[in-house]
Amino acid sequence: MIILTLISIIIIIISNIMMFLSIIISKKSFMDREKCSPFECGFDPKSMARIPFSLHFFLITVIFLIFDVEIALIFPMIPIFKKVNFIIWSITSLLFFLILLLGLYHEWNQNMLNWTY
Repeated sequence: MIILTLISIIIIIISNIMMFLSIIISKKSFMDREKCSPFECGFDPKSMARIPFSLHFFLITVIFLIFDVEIALIFPMIPIFKKVNFIIWSITSLLFFLILLLGLYHEWNQNMLNWTY
C-alpha cells in the first residue's frame, strides 16, 4: 500500500512538473492569437456571431455533400456488376444516374451553380 501511494505521488509530481515546464517553454504570445483561432466558413470568430452569411456558400456546400454521398453509392455498383443479372444492374444504375442528372438539372435551372447572379 505504501508503494502504491509513493508511486501515485511521484506520478502527480512528474505530471505537474511537465505541465509547468510546458507553460514556461511555450512560445504563445498575444501576436499569435489569429493563428490559434479557428477559421470556419469565412467567419471571424472574434466578431459578432449573428452576422448573416452567404446563402450561396451554404448551397454550394450542400450540393458538394450530396454529390459526395452519391459517389460513395456509385462505388459498390462495380463489384455488384459481376454478381447480379446484367438487365437488373443496368436498370438500377440507369435509374440512379437519371436521378443524379435530374438533380443536377434542377440545381442548374435554379442558378445554384452560378457564382454570380
